[in-house]
Amino acid sequence: MIKGTESVTVEVNAGVKSESGLATAFSDFKTSLRGELILPQDKDYDLARKVWNGMIDKRPAAIVRCAGVSDVIRSIKFAMENNLTIAVRGGGHNVAGNAVCDGGLVIDFSRMKSVRVDLASGTARAEPGTTWGEFDRETQQFGLATTGGLVSSTGIAGFALGGGIGWLVRKYGSTCDNLVSADVVKANGELVRASESENQDLFWGLRGGGGNFGVVTSFEFKVHRVGPMVLGGLVVHPLAKAREVLSFFREFARDSSDDLTMLGVLFTAPPAPFLPEKIHNTQVVAIAGCYCGPIEEGEEVLKPLREFGTPEVDLFQPMPYRVLQSFLDAVAPPGLQNYWKSGYLAELSDEAIETILEYNSKIPSPLSAVHIHQLGGQFSRVLDESSAFSHRDASFALNIVSTWPDPKHNEKNIAWTREFFASIQRFTNGVYVNFLGQEGEERVKAAYGEEKFQRLQQLKKKYDPTNFFHHNQNIKPAE
Repeated sequence: MIKGTESVTVEVNAGVKSESGLATAFSDFKTSLRGELILPQDKDYDLARKVWNGMIDKRPAAIVRCAGVSDVIRSIKFAMENNLTIAVRGGGHNVAGNAVCDGGLVIDFSRMKSVRVDLASGTARAEPGTTWGEFDRETQQFGLATTGGLVSSTGIAGFALGGGIGWLVRKYGSTCDNLVSADVVKANGELVRASESENQDLFWGLRGGGGNFGVVTSFEFKVHRVGPMVLGGLVVHPLAKAREVLSFFREFARDSSDDLTMLGVLFTAPPAPFLPEKIHNTQVVAIAGCYCGPIEEGEEVLKPLREFGTPEVDLFQPMPYRVLQSFLDAVAPPGLQNYWKSGYLAELSDEAIETILEYNSKIPSPLSAVHIHQLGGQFSRVLDESSAFSHRDASFALNIVSTWPDPKHNEKNIAWTREFFASIQRFTNGVYVNFLGQEGEERVKAAYGEEKFQRLQQLKKKYDPTNFFHHNQNIKPAE
């Protein structure tokens, strides 16, 4: 063990050095780094091991805050030589908590946040510690963007590798559809480039296959003319009208413009000044959206949505794209208990709506919500076989976002989430891997389908035959 304020058991792949031998190895390793090595006895350790999901409480043997690619290569080689499990932390926002591990080595990218926009090529290159708020800050300086996360503190790395569904998904496809190239450190420490012209099979797998094939140290994305002003916001209705509102949402979504991406939400209205006092702390249903085309056209397109059923409040207005990108930050603060269940919906049927309303009526935490992400548009036009990211025919992605502050209430909140999903699952087909918790191999397989999963296993066998990169939504190598 490495001694700290509490003991840390070292998690290994096969075999481990003695305690004194590993301590000496860490000392030598530290001197080889340009970045920072944090051990359990260091004052920054407890803060450094925290991630967004407060339910995750893991104690790694060490955390490497890498300063550059050489630190990443050294970290991978060190973990391999010392039989240590590694976890990779970009933004640390993943609900499954895969950014940190017990007893292993965390490769932490929080110091690697460079973003460079290339106006000539219409691309932006970013390091893996960058969050979407930071990425948008740089690209919006030039009125450019690519599909990013709905919460600005989400990291670009895990989000892009898992697919990427955001406010621009119907206009420009998923985040991974806009990935042009990636620099990847393989399990043997070799740095390679993956693109349509180099290591094409790896490039195929990176787009949706997560961190199974290596550690990405640089992402190059296509960026598009967006904003800087878009038409964004939401309309809010009382829960009593939820059945009618969700039915309208379904019909309105069928033929909506690619410039519009919507999100249906059932939640408890906070006592916020921009909401009428009479709905404070009551359950409501809302339709949020982003129209990224001309504002004047968006006003006409959104008229039916804004006039339907006389909403309690209409918050749609022209706003900077960066403001919209942080619109949901307040309802997703770090440190809370989070447990999610998710699935794709071919349609939002009347039966599915009834099931949603039934379980929403039993919701145990006022911080929990049900999200229904609209898909289609360009997302659905990308050839399914072009990348590992799957389920292009889905109309919606349903996410049961179960959130509460006190670990004492874990049991009842987790039970509600599981019961809700067990009832709604018959209407779903597959799952978005970025919304997966620790749910086992069959659920990982459901993110891809049998044929793609087998192809990913063959790719894993080629690039990571020993499953060194296993602390993720894991795809085991083909036997």
